[in-house]
Amino acid sequence: MWIFDSAYRDGGVDLWSKDGTVTKVHHQYDPPFLVHFRDPHAHAEMIDALGERYRAEVCIIRTIFGDLPGHSVYAGRDVAEAIEQQAGFDADLFNVDVRLDQRFMAGHGLFPCGNGDGSRFSPEFRHELDIASIRVRGNPAHAAFSDIELVHERAERLAGQEREVLADLFSLVAAADPDVLLMPDADSWMPKLQERARKLGLGMPFSRNGRYRKMESRSYWSYGRMEHKVPALIPDGRILIDTEQSFVYQEGGLGGVFMAARLSGLSPNLASRFTPGTLISSYEVCEAVKQGIAVPFRKSDPETARHVASLQAADRGGMMLQPEPGIYEDVEEIDFTSMYPTIIVRANLSPETIEHPERAGFLPAALAPLLQLRLDTKRLKKTDPRFAGIDSILKWMLVTCFGYTGYRNAKFGRIEVHEAITAKSRDILLQTKEIAEEMGFAVLHGIVDCLWVQGSPVAALQERVDRETRLSTDAEHFDWIVFLPQNDGSGAYNRYYGRHADGSVKAGGIAARRHDTPEYIRTMQRGMLAEMGTASTLAGLGEREERVREIYRDAVKRLPDADPGEMLISRRISRLTYAHRCVEGAAVDAYRRSGGGIEPGMKIRYVVRDARRYIVDTEWDAGKFDVPYYRELVEKAWREVEYAFPAGRKGKRVPEIGDFEE
Repeated sequence: MWIFDSAYRDGGVDLWSKDGTVTKVHHQYDPPFLVHFRDPHAHAEMIDALGERYRAEVCIIRTIFGDLPGHSVYAGRDVAEAIEQQAGFDADLFNVDVRLDQRFMAGHGLFPCGNGDGSRFSPEFRHELDIASIRVRGNPAHAAFSDIELVHERAERLAGQEREVLADLFSLVAAADPDVLLMPDADSWMPKLQERARKLGLGMPFSRNGRYRKMESRSYWSYGRMEHKVPALIPDGRILIDTEQSFVYQEGGLGGVFMAARLSGLSPNLASRFTPGTLISSYEVCEAVKQGIAVPFRKSDPETARHVASLQAADRGGMMLQPEPGIYEDVEEIDFTSMYPTIIVRANLSPETIEHPERAGFLPAALAPLLQLRLDTKRLKKTDPRFAGIDSILKWMLVTCFGYTGYRNAKFGRIEVHEAITAKSRDILLQTKEIAEEMGFAVLHGIVDCLWVQGSPVAALQERVDRETRLSTDAEHFDWIVFLPQNDGSGAYNRYYGRHADGSVKAGGIAARRHDTPEYIRTMQRGMLAEMGTASTLAGLGEREERVREIYRDAVKRLPDADPGEMLISRRISRLTYAHRCVEGAAVDAYRRSGGGIEPGMKIRYVVRDARRYIVDTEWDAGKFDVPYYRELVEKAWREVEYAFPAGRKGKRVPEIGDFEE
């Protein structure tokens, strides 16, 4: 029974599974929420009323801080919120907002994307799911379904009158009956597709029982930037993945989605639509349910009042060492594997262990198997690329587990834990720096969990660092590496590129790595870096200079005749109104004129037609572009690469990331 979809419906949980054939089983399930009254006598009347109306039963509530006397109440969230409103801070509620299908599976030893007879922490898992892909060509804002491609066993191009195209599409989907549908911009297209099907009198067979779940749209702040989720229409009994908007799918592929589902206890439909932060939070909730630990509805352990001296001593950020800009030969990068979660596990850091370090913490116990799984997949991907996507998702989930310890609404977070982690990470990086220097290495740069050094033997350095820090490290060799400068001439913390021994070039913070860079410029810079990657020494790199300059000159020459589609700039907008005229504001206006809905946090793609007059076209109606404007972007990307050569380092300023913003 390989579970691939789940939903709470009609007073129970529907589980869709495949074992040769697709089966749906409905399980009646009506679990209670839990409530602890700090002064039960003050609320005796309410407790009696709950017992009479909702079968409230006396129970012991197990929390990470200890056991509490309480009541289990067989009612829904509306009743829990009514208790909260009436009792205020005198009532602590638990298990109110845990997804019921997730809670059911966790409580019964089941998990999505598995048979339930093996460990969900195993990187080795197989599936028999049938996969098809659908691509609708056009602008979702206009929703014209006249050109669609379906790929199952072969590609089918459907074009013509909308009714015939949709009828053919639905017929092909019904006949193929795939378990997984991969669809770019699925969440933008699906509501419109359903609406058109109804108006045309066509039955849409994407759901296996005719029912769909809706996810509402919302804009929200995350890690300092505005994000947006478009509304989703999820079919029952089938996996529908928005391949364009799903971060999990783009980072990890289908294997990454399935692993995220296995760990979080959420169906692949949800796992593919959530952020790594939501996934790690769901994973912690899943682990709590499995262990019988109550999940708090609202946090009741906010940051306590502290002395100013305590706040000044608290370490709220990671350690960074500023590099001297320039180009260096024979450099080693020492990178700690999942430093922050390892610190949580090794130092037993959890909300309940801050005052009681002798206790076994919930977070360390929950993260330990996840951390081991990451170490396994990182090792496996070196010889088998199948594990690369899974490893990427694990990396992101473990990265965000640190951030969630300081998130005020995290179910199992606390700011003191967050501070303790960063304090220990700072000590570890400084300790590693001191070890390297003691062994005769020159330390060039350091960022939170990695250090760049020159010297040898690196294996001896790595062995000593691993032993003395009790953390696992990886070492990467660079034949040469470039650290770019900031405006003031000092070294940039996160802008670099360098050559590995296999000829590949690793880069960070430059145009080729930025999501908003037009493809034309990205291709140019990647081509230059690939040419530079053929040189293993600085002398050899100098010999490639003319060829690299030729790539730049060729890009400038071809620019006026380039395809406007290659000039698309991708941006995530944080607002809809602008005090001053700017290109991004013009792009927002262009989206409005195109008829598409636009909300803060959405990603938009546009082409600048006239920068001086702020005329911008959306990705669907771009026909011309402002050549001088894009010529300047080409020049900025070129100057990042030119800095690797002597002529580029003689008093020329290298553009910073902010220079690419509008």
